[in-house]
Amino acid sequence: MNQEFLYIIILIGIGYLFKRFDILKERDGEVISRVIFNITLPALIIVSLNSVQIEPSLFLLPAIVMVFGFVSITLAFFVFRKEEKDIRGTLMMLATGYNVGLFAYPLVEAIWGSKGLLYFGMFDIGNSFLVFGLSYLVGSYYSEEGLALKPIGILKKFGRSIPFMTYIVMSLLNILNIHLPAGVIDVTSILSKANMPLSLILLGLYLSFSFDKNSIRPINKYLLFRYGFGLLFGLALFFILPYDEMFRFTILIGFLLPIGLSVIPYSYEFNFKTTSLIGTISNLCIMISMLILYLFASLVV
Repeated sequence: MNQEFLYIIILIGIGYLFKRFDILKERDGEVISRVIFNITLPALIIVSLNSVQIEPSLFLLPAIVMVFGFVSITLAFFVFRKEEKDIRGTLMMLATGYNVGLFAYPLVEAIWGSKGLLYFGMFDIGNSFLVFGLSYLVGSYYSEEGLALKPIGILKKFGRSIPFMTYIVMSLLNILNIHLPAGVIDVTSILSKANMPLSLILLGLYLSFSFDKNSIRPINKYLLFRYGFGLLFGLALFFILPYDEMFRFTILIGFLLPIGLSVIPYSYEFNFKTTSLIGTISNLCIMISMLILYLFASLVV
């Protein structure tokens, strides 16, 4: 396990060094992320869900994630109510949604293999509703124009998310016991192998250690909120839920994952002047969550 995490740190370090030596620039991350979200991650989902049996209890994972998302937003409303509007809107957007595709998948694959990918895939279905629905609506509410509830626009966001639609299609095929042709699986298997290194290099490319000193207070407040409530509810469900250990670890670890990167384009769309704040929080969450995942992996694997 220590060796696997060493490889993970090395790949993230390669991405960071490529940026420092101008081999790659941060703006190149957009191209890499498009390759990941539109090609390698869907390929990994196809391979993971084609040959496994989805237990009925796993369909509770998306529901639990969505319920906790609404709980988080409600708690965040009270915790951040005294912040300035831009900061309050930003932190409310960040109160729910997780970086599963780029962060969790490569780490979970290294630790638990295809079984872990199945569980976190079901977690990500619920997470998609939070990232593309709830988080977007909250950001819209705190924007200068106010809440623009456009159901068609939100549905389009879901439809344009290739990983989300891949989850849905593959889940349906799995339930119907329909398997894709061997040739398709062979091709997607080759593509899926690129997901882990590309995702980790991209994390390194986005990694930054600079921040505005004026942001220390809201950052500390947010981190305490996110990881405090995530750990509290995660541990409570871990001991309460009557399901297998992997199910309960998925909930516990899932609630402690970093923020989703979609909030960065949302901040531009809603004219929030907090993009640097989001970037700093994202970097800190990546480092904190990686440490948490390493500790959990050392204890349970």
